[in-house]
Amino acid sequence: MSEIKEGVKAPNFSGVDQNGNTVKLADFAGKTLVVYIYPKDNTPGCTAQACNLRDNYDLLLDKGFAIIGVSADTEKKHQGFIEKYDLPFPLIADTEKVMINQFECWGLKKFMGREYDGIFRKTFIINGEGMIIKIIEKVKTKHHTQQILEELEG
Repeated sequence: MSEIKEGVKAPNFSGVDQNGNTVKLADFAGKTLVVYIYPKDNTPGCTAQACNLRDNYDLLLDKGFAIIGVSADTEKKHQGFIEKYDLPFPLIADTEKVMINQFECWGLKKFMGREYDGIFRKTFIINGEGMIIKIIEKVKTKHHTQQILEELEG
């Protein structure tokens, strides 16, 4: 598999959303897709990020974006997260970390002097031809929509 970077073909992913539906890259042909990978439902940063995307969902749709979130949480946890925060986009339950690994978002993290394996928070913007046009590695959870739009305009 090739390295994940801007200008390369996105992984041909397939995952299951909160309702058990299969979601794959091919479903978004011709659309600009935002794939945001995040560590865990119902944590402060992840909730802020999801709610920022929710609050700006209509703006993103108007600009031609589709959005999917990905974490290692279960379908059931995703259902609760979506219901609690009224999220309008699907969340992939990547419990086996297949997509997370495809997008190179799993590895050694450091927090308060401790090292552990975990999920890196990253956002990938994929054009209608399946090419990665932008990777956001330093996600601003409370201002993520603005960050996405600025990255694409800049």
